[in-house]
Amino acid sequence: MLGVGGGIAAYKACEVLRGLTESGHDVRVVPTEAALNFVGAATFEALSGHPVHTGVFTEVPEVQHVRVGKEADLVVVVPATADLLARAAHGLAGDLLTNTLLTARCPVAFFPAMHTEMWEHAATRDNVALLRSRGMVVAEPASGRLTGADTGKGRLADPAEIVDLARLLLAQRDALPRDLEGLRVVVSAGGTREPLDPVRYLGNRSSGKQGYALARVAAQRGAQVTLVAAHTVEMPQPAGADLRRVSSAEELRVAVHEAAADADVVVMAAAVADFRPATKAEHKIKKSDDQPDPTITLDRTADILAELVANRRPGQVVVGFAAETGDEHGSVLDHARAKLKRKGCDLLVVNAVGDGRAFEVEDNAGWLLSADGTERPIPLGSKAQLAAAVWSAVADFNQQ
Repeated sequence: MLGVGGGIAAYKACEVLRGLTESGHDVRVVPTEAALNFVGAATFEALSGHPVHTGVFTEVPEVQHVRVGKEADLVVVVPATADLLARAAHGLAGDLLTNTLLTARCPVAFFPAMHTEMWEHAATRDNVALLRSRGMVVAEPASGRLTGADTGKGRLADPAEIVDLARLLLAQRDALPRDLEGLRVVVSAGGTREPLDPVRYLGNRSSGKQGYALARVAAQRGAQVTLVAAHTVEMPQPAGADLRRVSSAEELRVAVHEAAADADVVVMAAAVADFRPATKAEHKIKKSDDQPDPTITLDRTADILAELVANRRPGQVVVGFAAETGDEHGSVLDHARAKLKRKGCDLLVVNAVGDGRAFEVEDNAGWLLSADGTERPIPLGSKAQLAAAVWSAVADFNQQ
């Protein structure tokens, strides 16, 4: 069920609705009366294929205000205004949406959108805390342009991010507990580029999607997140995360070390180049029939993960990623175990790559290896599901 609150961001609920229906889900839209001032019922009906009502006195014989909530597998509220959060927190039931919130026994996720002053108001903060204490998900909003010329925290999370988190909750209803509250987390993402000349570079196929998923899920589980991103496919900045962009392996190294200085957890999900050209040509390298083909000499880049382990402060958890293939010297897991021992990190996430796996795809799978010898498989699922598994392991690690 998609609840729609009466805020200017209501138009983005249409994108969320389309994203969920295109993922194969049957979505019933329940707007507030105020929401229909922004988006008409006909739009929601056309996109969902279901009639749209706001009051409890329609389809009375079907007891709609009870049936809709009881039949739902997930309730997502987009946007959740300050008024709607207040009514939900205090059990008011003046329309179909708030009645449905009282009858729902499935996961309920609110995605707030309001001005910064409203989000930061003590009344809103108390209402958010109360809803979270009851097991409901109240997502962190994004920062950015608000209504008019205002800018700040309170912007609705990007619709694609909302769809991703909704799919995560449908797959794993307890995937977004607030178990990272108070932790400072650094996540690296994307592939670095090492310049050959002004127009060419050495790079890799990393899309950055897994790193962004890790940052997104960590922020919604309560962490203070810094995302250090090299080159990625176009994606919205994860709501609740501070984004720092870099290009080369050395730039990423400097940014990660700086951010990790006071972090509780560092996750190296970026695909960092192992080598870079020893020299960068000042001009574009030309292809010429009367000149020999150029020879490119490579230098090793710094081992950022090993440096993080060597320099970590007491209690800091370091998580590495390994994209491996099996060969005549051993299996994917054989190489991963050796890497975990060699690097000395606390946790290592292992992906088998190649044949359309891990890179440039929406889903991921692998294994999670721990320094204590524990190994657990991560079944194929969305990259948000893998991120949730990693953060659950980190939370367990912190409790040891």
